[in-house]
Amino acid sequence: MGALEEELQDTVQDVLGKLKSRQLFQSSWDTAAFAVFLVFVGTVLLLMLLVLLHCCCSCGRHRRPSRPQKDHRRGMDNLALEP
Repeated sequence: MGALEEELQDTVQDVLGKLKSRQLFQSSWDTAAFAVFLVFVGTVLLLMLLVLLHCCCSCGRHRRPSRPQKDHRRGMDNLALEP
């Protein structure tokens, strides 16, 4: 566990050093990684918002069946053709 704590402490010191120098993005890879991270976080937040809207807006509605019920069937059902 000592090596893990030491590595974590080194990482924290590195981040704090970057914050003090106000140079967070030292290369274009840092900027690209941050942009990808922001896109990921934005996508997750958008999906959560859509789920929330779907749950809130469709609670009062009654869902109708996706396929209409077939009445008056004749013959045998071929279940292999069903999706």
